Amino acid sequence: MYNDNIKEMYAKAREAFKQVEFWDQDRVNEVVAAVAFNWMREDVTNECVKLASEASGMGRYDHKQMKHKKIRGIYWDMKDAKTAGIIREDRDKCWVTYAKPMGVVANVVPCTNPTITTCHIGLSLLKTRNAMICSPHPKTKLATYRTVQWGRAALKAAGAPEDLFLCIQEPSSEKTVELMSTCDFAVATGGKALIKHVHAAGTPNITVGAGNVRTIIDPSANLAHAAYCIHKSKTFDNSTSCSSENAISIHVSIYDKMMEELKKVNGYMLNSDDREKLRKAMWPDGHSLNRDLVATPVRNIAKLAGITVPETTEFLMVEGTKIGEEDMFSNEKMSLVLTVWKWEDFETELKTLLKNLEFSGVGHSSCLHSTKQEQWHRMAEFLPLGRVNINAPNTKVNSGSWYAAQEFTTTLACGTWAGNNNTDNVNYRNFINETRLGWPYTKWVPCDFKEYIPTDEEVFGKYLPYAKKIIANTKLDIPMPAYTPKLY
Repeated sequence: MYNDNIKEMYAKAREAFKQVEFWDQDRVNEVVAAVAFNWMREDVTNECVKLASEASGMGRYDHKQMKHKKIRGIYWDMKDAKTAGIIREDRDKCWVTYAKPMGVVANVVPCTNPTITTCHIGLSLLKTRNAMICSPHPKTKLATYRTVQWGRAALKAAGAPEDLFLCIQEPSSEKTVELMSTCDFAVATGGKALIKHVHAAGTPNITVGAGNVRTIIDPSANLAHAAYCIHKSKTFDNSTSCSSENAISIHVSIYDKMMEELKKVNGYMLNSDDREKLRKAMWPDGHSLNRDLVATPVRNIAKLAGITVPETTEFLMVEGTKIGEEDMFSNEKMSLVLTVWKWEDFETELKTLLKNLEFSGVGHSSCLHSTKQEQWHRMAEFLPLGRVNINAPNTKVNSGSWYAAQEFTTTLACGTWAGNNNTDNVNYRNFINETRLGWPYTKWVPCDFKEYIPTDEEVFGKYLPYAKKIIANTKLDIPMPAYTPKLY
C-alpha cells in the first residue's frame, strides 16, 4: 500500500533533513560512500536497469548498464569536495565561507534515465546534506522507485535517516506540480512542457534544455576516427541521450570521402523518396515527434516508415535542406536518424549552426572534428553553448567520461539561452547555499574603524588615463527633472 500524500512526504523528508543539517564533513563522506557503493553493486545495477529497459521500451539494456555505472565517475568527482563547514577561506583578507544545505529537493526523473538520474541527484544532495523526493516518469516508475529503495537500504545500513530519500509510487502531472510547489528546491530533467511547469511552481529550481547536437567535420580531421566517434555516439542507447548527434556538417572537399567512412560504420543515406516517407512517419502532424520511433532500433523505424534498408544498417542519414519548422529534420530527433549538411567556409558554418541552435538546441552542446586549434576556440567563443567537444563521440564525453574534460552528470543545464539559470554539468555544487563570514582586516579601536581606501591609481590601474581622457568633458544634454523633496 502506497502513500503519495505530498505534504506528508515532505514532512518526513524535512524531519530527516533536520537530523543531518549540521553533520560534519567526515560523517557526510561516510554516508555518501556507503550509498554510492551500494548503487554501484553489479546486482543492484542489473536489477534496476532491467526494470528501466523493459518498462521504457527505449534504448539498449547493455548501454543503460554503462550509463548506470557512471556512478563511479559521479562519486569520483565529489569524494574529496568540501560541502560541510568551511569550504573556502582567505585568512589574509579575513573571510571564510560556510556551506549550508537547501532542504528538501524535488527530483523530477525522466524515463530516458530513470536509474542513473536518481543516483546522480541523490548522491549530489546527500553530499550537500539535503533530502530528496523523486517524482518518476509514469512509464518507468518502478525502476526509479526500486533505485530509491536501494538507496534507502544503504542509508539505513549507515545509520542515517532513510527518509532522506523518498519516491512517489504512482506519479501523475498533478503530483509532480504539487511536489515542486511544496519542496524547497526542484531539479527537473525534461522537455519544454516540463520546464514551464517547473517555473510555474514558483520554487527555486534547476532545469535543462533541449539537445540538438550538430558535429562539424573539417578537412583536417581524421575521417575514419570521426566516423567511428559519430557511430559510437549516435548509436549509444539508440540515441536516448540529449547529447546524441542529431546532425553532422561536412566540408564539401571531403564530403564523398566522409560518406564512405560513415557507410563503413553502417550508416545508410536515404534517397529523397524514402526521406519523405520517414518525415511523415516521424512527424505525422508536421511538428510533433512520433514517440513510437524514439530510441528504437533501425528495424522498427524502417518498418513504421515503410522503407527498406540494408540488414547491416545501424543508423539512418538524410540530407538537410532547410532550418526550422519547414524541415523538421533540423530539429532534435532522439532516434537513430542523422541529418547531413555541407559547408564551405568555417565562419559561415558557425553562423548557420547558430541559426539552427536558435531554432532548437541553444545552450546545449556541439562537437567539432578538426586539428586546427583556432577553430576549437573560435567555436567555443562564438556559439551560445554550455559545452563544445573536440575529436570525440559527443554522447560519450558530454556528460562526463574518463577520457575527456567534461564533469560527470546526468543533468545538462543550458544557461539563460534556454531558460535555465546556469550552464553547468549539474552536480553537488549546485545544491549548496553559502554564508560568508567576514571581520575587519585593518587595525581598529571601538567606534573608530581605520579604513584603507585605495587611490584612483590603484583602483583603475592602466585604464585610469583612458577613463580620465574620455570622461573629462562628459555632460548630460538633458535638463534635471523637476521634483519636490519629500520632507519627513
